[in-house]
Amino acid sequence: MDRMLYIAMSGAKESSLALAANSNNLANANTTGFKADFNQFRAMLVAGPGHDSRAYALSERPATDLTAGPMNYTGRDLDVAVANNDWLVVQTPKGDEGLVKTASLQIKADGSLTDISGHPIMGQAGPIIIPPAEKIDIGIDGTISIVPLGQPKQNLEIIDQLRIVTPNDSSPKQMEKGLDGFIRAKAGTSPQFEGRLMSGVLEASNVNTVQALVDMISLQRKYEIQVKMMNTSNKNEEKNNSLLSLR
Repeated sequence: MDRMLYIAMSGAKESSLALAANSNNLANANTTGFKADFNQFRAMLVAGPGHDSRAYALSERPATDLTAGPMNYTGRDLDVAVANNDWLVVQTPKGDEGLVKTASLQIKADGSLTDISGHPIMGQAGPIIIPPAEKIDIGIDGTISIVPLGQPKQNLEIIDQLRIVTPNDSSPKQMEKGLDGFIRAKAGTSPQFEGRLMSGVLEASNVNTVQALVDMISLQRKYEIQVKMMNTSNKNEEKNNSLLSLR
């Protein structure tokens, strides 16, 4: 079979994968705190005896765009966000720790503090538990204070502090986003929070919808070109077979 068919087929496959990645970014344009994934193509030479005369296409996600999204004012005291190179720590379904820039905090019936998806928010000694309270206050350093149930408003008690960390190496290749959507620092983190926790705001997605739509059109055209090449290869094969049948 014509080698052109395999090359075009690999191009169509990788264009389809790139389309899926771009579509995921576009679908999360309104997801709070979402970080867009980069995508790139590169050529992979076919290894084997003789010269490297052919190359297949390869689509890959080299890193995640960690630039900050716009801050949306909500006015809700339990909506929090951190800026610069600081991150909030949550417990993932796997049981390990994931990093997020913003969270709409919720208090469950058992007092556990979670994000809107139910992932526990980490404090200085583990997941945070909020006792029954008249009022909850979160300071700019992440300190959580409450007015115990039935107590006067001036009786504020500090119960815990949000765990806010800074990656030891914040370069894009050292910050990895897992399939669960959480960011993890390959080089580890340190409790060096020197910024300011913002309450009453949520960080929006950093997806550029206009650019994502342009990329979608471009990737769709690349896919169509590869399919046309596959059709051309098939037609050439049919003509070759008809010529051989004349012998």
